[in-house]
Amino acid sequence: MKIVQQDFALNPPGSLKIIVDEQDDLWIAYNIIAKGDTFVADTTRRVVSSDNLNRKKPAPRVKIRLQIKVTDVSYEKDSPILRVRGRTLISNKLMPSGSYHTLEIERHKEFDLTKEVWSSDVINTLHESEKASTADLAVIIFQQESGQVFLVGHKTTLCAKIEASKTDSKAASNKFYEKVFQAFVKHVNFDNGEAHRLKMKSIEDNKSRFMMVNIGNKSSLKELFSDQDVMGLIIRTKAGMEIRVYKEFSDLLLLDSDRACYGPKSVEIAKEMMAIETLLIIDDLVKSKDIALRRKYTELAKSVKKAGRESHCFLL
Repeated sequence: MKIVQQDFALNPPGSLKIIVDEQDDLWIAYNIIAKGDTFVADTTRRVVSSDNLNRKKPAPRVKIRLQIKVTDVSYEKDSPILRVRGRTLISNKLMPSGSYHTLEIERHKEFDLTKEVWSSDVINTLHESEKASTADLAVIIFQQESGQVFLVGHKTTLCAKIEASKTDSKAASNKFYEKVFQAFVKHVNFDNGEAHRLKMKSIEDNKSRFMMVNIGNKSSLKELFSDQDVMGLIIRTKAGMEIRVYKEFSDLLLLDSDRACYGPKSVEIAKEMMAIETLLIIDDLVKSKDIALRRKYTELAKSVKKAGRESHCFLL
């Protein structure tokens, strides 16, 4: 999520301009947009005229900018779109004020949000989303028929998957590696380029930060992070810290199992007893398409942090 412009503080009225970058940003928007907010976004509407009716032509769509007072927000688990409903606050040539409309948010779309009161929960959600957009580590995993580009930081994101051509030729192989490199350049901020051949100084200057690791026939990040050299490279990052936390949990489970618990029921009991020191939640739960499940574990993580304990989300 990219915050283009912001003018708000805790409690007073304020506004925010946002561009949705990723699918997961829709969930963040769903949690910060509330009934009574003022929401502004571009949309299209069909304009019916006597000329269209006389010629029996379909009415053309016209791009307009609408400002609505929010009455409802809906997030559907299998849809790439967030729907914001409300009454228009300002009339224009095409729409009278006070009419009901639904505005849709999707990836790469910009919108403005104004609130009468900015709560600490909303501000914390925005700050967390900004942190989540940064990465400590970029990973390329090559398999026999594909290459995958990951960014690892506050969350793990699969940025690109490139399939290799089934044609066994040098030209096809070069084309495959070129596509993988282009994907790497696109998602890793080294100023773009193909290093030496394309005179990309930023990548050449960062050669010491590149590492090649052989994980045999394995193809997951878990095996990669078992490598001691990789851990040495990321030991002070959030990703490195969470890997250490998971290892500590695994060791505790083996050596002192009475101090460790897992599974929804056991963790819920520990929470009620305020006995959680460190909570570990897998990425699939806090990013689940099931809204109720996602909200349940998001709220669990929030409650643990509110109690002054640690909560970590990680990829299995």
